[in-house]
Amino acid sequence: MLIRTPSDILSSEITPESVYLKRRQFMQGIGIGATALGLGLPATGLAASEDPRKDLEFSPVVAKADNPFYTDENTPSFAQASSYNNFYEFGTDKTDPAKNAHTLTTDPWSVQVEGDVAKPGSYPLEDIMKLMTLEERIYRLRCVEAWSMVIPWVGFSLAEFIKMFEPTSNAKYVEFTTLYRRSEMKGQRSAFSVIDWPYTEGLRMDEAMHPLAFMSVGMYGKTLPNQNGAPIRLVVPWKYGFKSIKSIVKMRFTSIRPKTSWQGIAPDEYGFYANVNPEVSHPRWSQAYERRLPSSLLSPSRIKTEMFNGYGEQVAGLYKGMNLRRHY
Repeated sequence: MLIRTPSDILSSEITPESVYLKRRQFMQGIGIGATALGLGLPATGLAASEDPRKDLEFSPVVAKADNPFYTDENTPSFAQASSYNNFYEFGTDKTDPAKNAHTLTTDPWSVQVEGDVAKPGSYPLEDIMKLMTLEERIYRLRCVEAWSMVIPWVGFSLAEFIKMFEPTSNAKYVEFTTLYRRSEMKGQRSAFSVIDWPYTEGLRMDEAMHPLAFMSVGMYGKTLPNQNGAPIRLVVPWKYGFKSIKSIVKMRFTSIRPKTSWQGIAPDEYGFYANVNPEVSHPRWSQAYERRLPSSLLSPSRIKTEMFNGYGEQVAGLYKGMNLRRHY
């Protein structure tokens, strides 16, 4: 199968946002209920399929300038957003995940919850989906390699998810862990891997409880593709993309700040906080500009990087008094 890279996808092949939004309105008008999907959620009219997560129920984003979950920036096509990815479990090249992630089994799936919570245990994804209210949020995702995308994610509030487990007062941080399954994840078998598997990430509790923090189970109204972190991943839009850990199987609540995978690999390059800060360069390249996908040689879409990825008004207060050059 030929997988096209962002540089050779024509602008004419990229779905305009206006067309995408009209498609959403059309799909909502079909009138097929969520009970046909077995999710037990209110009907919003997406078509049923064999996979209960294939076409997801959600409340569409309200197109208001003051809504932090909305942007009118151009989105890449679904094909482009699902073929240019960082997911080292399936390879280090941007096209490797789309080529290799078909081997991943995502059903059944559960999330193990441990640590300083009143309700630890193993939570099956289908039960989580029944309890959470799905919605769509259009977020920017900024990667440390100086490229970014604007993606219509489908999922639910991380804060509401965390409340299910009733964290204790000792819970100061939450650590996330990715699936470790060498038989299905080619990158985990590589002799050249620099990551000590499984991949881990973490947030301070006030970051995790912020209204912008999001658990995604889909994108563009479809179930999340394997290469994009199926079946459940984190989205933290004011941080660099490596904080938005994919294919999550465990959440551990703790009083001690967890050591994340990239901190272990290169602590002088990747700090715990990973807030987008154009004033602090990566040791090997500048972060002052980014290439917004879709782009091409003739239309590179090079733009200035915004502090906190443009979400400073919402999240700057989380870091008041902190030296963001030291706490990078």
